[in-house]
Amino acid sequence: MREVREETRLTIEPVALAGFREAIARDGDGRVERHFVILPFAARWLAGEPRLSEELSDARWLRPADLATLPTTPGLAAIVATAFERLEEPD
Repeated sequence: MREVREETRLTIEPVALAGFREAIARDGDGRVERHFVILPFAARWLAGEPRLSEELSDARWLRPADLATLPTTPGLAAIVATAFERLEEPD
């Protein structure tokens, strides 16, 4: 919640883990330079409007189907679909 508020000025309520992805950056010889484990959460928007910054160059509200028209991180569409499912589950 703090990171989202800090980076975007949005206030959110996390609901559930929506999946995970690993990203591995390798050098020219194939050795691992960086390894990221990404844990995206389904969250409800509570307040605020996105603020653009060095880390956020574009912001817009989209439906999951709209992702098909955009270049995205591999697997993002599945994570977003899972997030929407989590948001619709009863408490």
